[in-house]
Amino acid sequence: MRKAISSGSKFEELAGYSRAVADGEWVFVSGTVGAEPDGRFSADAAAQARRSLAVIAKALAEGGATLKDVVQLRAYLADRADVMAVAAVLRETFSDSRPTNTTVICGFPVDGIKVELEVIALKR
Repeated sequence: MRKAISSGSKFEELAGYSRAVADGEWVFVSGTVGAEPDGRFSADAAAQARRSLAVIAKALAEGGATLKDVVQLRAYLADRADVMAVAAVLRETFSDSRPTNTTVICGFPVDGIKVELEVIALKR
């Protein structure tokens, strides 16, 4: 059974997508930036990564999974200088489950974004 999950982001409505989709044993979470509840971005990439993971964890929970169920992770970063700081946050979060990981350096359409994370989880 397919379930669309929303975080309430204005971008979900704007671009017509879901924060996550739970389908059977899988939960697919869209790229998630680390915006604070007021819409602003921390100047710190590690803080943005932590905030992104908090939003992802909430979406996973609504789909019946947890961060421990993540099997694939994609990290998009604006600056390669932030790779080690974000990697440290990911290591803290995923040291036990150790999902696959691809990191890409790229640009973002909104100023202030340093990190966007995307995950796929297999419910256990």
